[in-house]
Amino acid sequence: MQTDEIGSDLYVRLQTDLLVIGDSIMTDRHHASNGNYQADDPQNQIGGIIPAFSLSGWLRHGMEAVVQQYGGTACHPGEANANFMRSDVYERDLDDGYHKKGACIDDPEDDAGCVIFDLFGGFGDIPGKMMRRPIQFSPVRSNVDYTRGQAEGHYRQLSRNVVSRNDEDHRKPLRNAEIDAVANLDGTWHLSLREMKPAFVGLLIEALDFFDAHKTDFMHQLGGARNFGAGIVECALINPLYEERELKRVFNRGKGNTNAMDEKDEQWAAEFQPAFVDALTERISEGP
Repeated sequence: MQTDEIGSDLYVRLQTDLLVIGDSIMTDRHHASNGNYQADDPQNQIGGIIPAFSLSGWLRHGMEAVVQQYGGTACHPGEANANFMRSDVYERDLDDGYHKKGACIDDPEDDAGCVIFDLFGGFGDIPGKMMRRPIQFSPVRSNVDYTRGQAEGHYRQLSRNVVSRNDEDHRKPLRNAEIDAVANLDGTWHLSLREMKPAFVGLLIEALDFFDAHKTDFMHQLGGARNFGAGIVECALINPLYEERELKRVFNRGKGNTNAMDEKDEQWAAEFQPAFVDALTERISEGP
């Protein structure tokens, strides 16, 4: 298998009915003049950007779980001397499949460390090998460029009152809660590898399979408000062998796969995917 047969750009398809992320959502409200916003006015359709912070944490958590399932330990994302909100939390994590951040490297200048450290980076100016981009979304499908990591999605700001439970208050509001949400999200998350290593692709494959099997588990849902049904994500790696026009065809609801796409799917499943997963297995077996 030649790794140069696939590029350094990888696309993950994300589909979810409702997404509420803790880092909030950057919106484009230039059509919605103050006080005149009408949700059903086509001139007031709001798009925006979903920051990559929550997305990155979600992906890393799944990748850590995969490494641990393979018998390895994952690099802890926090510093050993950090002021954690709960006592002994760092030590409990070390007993639960993690090693101290950076303990897997002897020389930060030369050694890549474990596969998690290698992908996500660590100390100071040591960047990870994987760049996670934000997702730009639009409610207008024709405005979405899936080859740039964009998605179709419908933004709403949800508002609800938290009311008093005392009968004499007659459900008088105690406070108002506003939540930024994106509904019916369907598109791509663009990941770029600064260095192509087969183990990286293998870990991404296995992590997405893990998410598919655990998408309703609270700990592996994406974003905040997960108790309200948000963050249950369908995700899959779009075949890296596809050309740009084929990637766009994946999202064309009026067309199916071409024969060439079906052949590439068979080739990916039979040759590439097992080889990448084998590379991951070998990398983890070598130790941190």
